[in-house]
Amino acid sequence: MSVQERKERERAVRERLIVATARELAEQQGWDAVTTRRLAERIEYSQPVLYSHFRGKREIIGAVALEGAAEMATALRAAASAADGPRARVTALARAYLDFAERNPAVYDAMFQLDGGLAFAHEDTPEPLKDAFAALLETLGEVTGEGVHPALFTEVFWAALHGLATLTRAGRLPTEDAERRAELLVDRLAVI
Repeated sequence: MSVQERKERERAVRERLIVATARELAEQQGWDAVTTRRLAERIEYSQPVLYSHFRGKREIIGAVALEGAAEMATALRAAASAADGPRARVTALARAYLDFAERNPAVYDAMFQLDGGLAFAHEDTPEPLKDAFAALLETLGEVTGEGVHPALFTEVFWAALHGLATLTRAGRLPTEDAERRAELLVDRLAVI
């Protein structure tokens, strides 16, 4: 292994450590607790080293969002592929989405609430974000109904899921009805 390859590998390890530490800190204490100073202390590197990887908190949030999008895409595909039939796949997809949002609130915020400097719905949208949307579209495209554009339907369904996730987490919707809401969403929006 060349010196350059070793340096690149070490750099990648440091970058993963920064992202993992930011994510852990945000999940434990919220994104306000994530500062470059605290991250540098936790990973035991100087702030200049941290800044050699990320220009600031915004880019770190973006990196966490991209990692979360990849994880969400994997979870959505796994849930949908384990189900049999369109209704079961859409229901599994909805549950997996809501479960991901509930289990990973700081990551979910990085993906959809905070400014991570990432473009959505543009040509330059990063691939993990496109893939997370594709994971939704793959299953929801089966149930869009005649005359409805699958991507448009997926956007509406996604918006409904996001609303349920966000309002439930904020305590605006009672948690005991979460399952019934997901079923109602599937029953009323999807053409199965």
